[in-house]
Amino acid sequence: MIPMTLREIASAVSGELVLPTSVTDDLVIAGNSDTDSRLISPGDVFFAKPGEFTDGHNFVADAVENGAALVVVNHPVDAPVPQLVVPDTVDALADLAREVVSRVRAHGRLKIVGITGSNGKTTTKNLVAAMCAEHGNTVWPKASFNNEVGAPLTMLKLTHDTKFLVLELGASGIGHIERLTRLAPLDIAVVLMIGLAHAGEFGGIENTVIAKSEIVRGLLPNGVAVLNHDDPRVVSMASLAPGRIVWFGRTHGSDVYAHNVESDLSGTSFEIVASGENASVRFRVLGEHHVMNALAAVAVGQELGFALSDMVDSLEKITLAERWRMQVFAGPQVTVINDAYNASPDSMAAALKTLVHVTPAGARRIAVLGAMAELGDQSGEEHDRIALLIVRLNIDLLVVVGDEARRLHISSINEGSWDGESVFFSTSDEAYDYLVDHVRSNDVILVKSSNSANLRLLGDRLGETYA
Repeated sequence: MIPMTLREIASAVSGELVLPTSVTDDLVIAGNSDTDSRLISPGDVFFAKPGEFTDGHNFVADAVENGAALVVVNHPVDAPVPQLVVPDTVDALADLAREVVSRVRAHGRLKIVGITGSNGKTTTKNLVAAMCAEHGNTVWPKASFNNEVGAPLTMLKLTHDTKFLVLELGASGIGHIERLTRLAPLDIAVVLMIGLAHAGEFGGIENTVIAKSEIVRGLLPNGVAVLNHDDPRVVSMASLAPGRIVWFGRTHGSDVYAHNVESDLSGTSFEIVASGENASVRFRVLGEHHVMNALAAVAVGQELGFALSDMVDSLEKITLAERWRMQVFAGPQVTVINDAYNASPDSMAAALKTLVHVTPAGARRIAVLGAMAELGDQSGEEHDRIALLIVRLNIDLLVVVGDEARRLHISSINEGSWDGESVFFSTSDEAYDYLVDHVRSNDVILVKSSNSANLRLLGDRLGETYA
């Protein structure tokens, strides 16, 4: 965080300072901020956030022991360090993030990129951040820190030397992205695609469109909207853009597009065209669907003034978008693709199609699948659609894991009249034991589910076994 006095921090969050006798309000704080006491280091700020199952106030002592220089609380606590008492610690976190962004931006060199979409946010964020990092000090969130807590914590990592801030902006309802863009108005807003991910929380696809479009409304007056030309729902957001629009996609009507796309187990090759300039790309992130994420990243880099050759070099250096996202464990006889960090109907379909495309001739395609969560009333129908797709793709073996995914198993049998091609297990341990007994040489195994199903750990276990 940029250096600020206790007095300045208190003013930014409209809080009441409670100081030990030996401390004055002109003490300068310049450490990181966090809501996890275990991650606090000397000089940091600890925000005691109430949670669903526990309360951060119970861990103030741990934060102080780890070196916290300031604790932000919603009621006074017994602590030997300065404390800032506020009505709501999450609101205070947002207020401080807004102040820090404003101060850094006043220096005139900070560019802020925001990325949203139903799928691909984390991958695209990492691609953009990698490009930016080669051109200046860059701050971006770890993992999927994209909500009302994670995004402000990322913003608070800014320093006066920061040139680029790359934000992943998630939402589970209308108003969530707007709240975040008010803290950090965007120079560039990216919308990747609109699908059924979290549709249950949004209350339907129409509300998803409204919520995601808030990122376009969150642009500065001269900001640039980077939009997916292939998605009609994203195209509909063009009228909300305050300034220029840059289109990306797989079609020639886009400003940045790809053609001659070919994929195998080592990655994806394609030709990219960006504002008339051409380049060949060997992208080692598995899956043709990630080409769209690469195109979005190039569109952003182009707006930031990066040379296409530099961006291609950056893309070709990346071998893994993020752990548990199309992560390949290539063993001497069996290949495991662990894509079980999250799942929606769109990403599930893309992963299954990738499995088919990259499996060598003569090898078996095995899909180990869990439930797709947060689909609301559409959950049953969407699992049925995936079951039909599995049959049409002629997947050789389907292993369904978890009681919440049982419908996927039953629907696959009903759709395909299979005899043993689909098996069901309630637990990951049962599925693992079955697979170890039935996997053959040259098999390619895809593990895919929503995060809540925890199949990513099964994917890791299979990867360790066969790689």
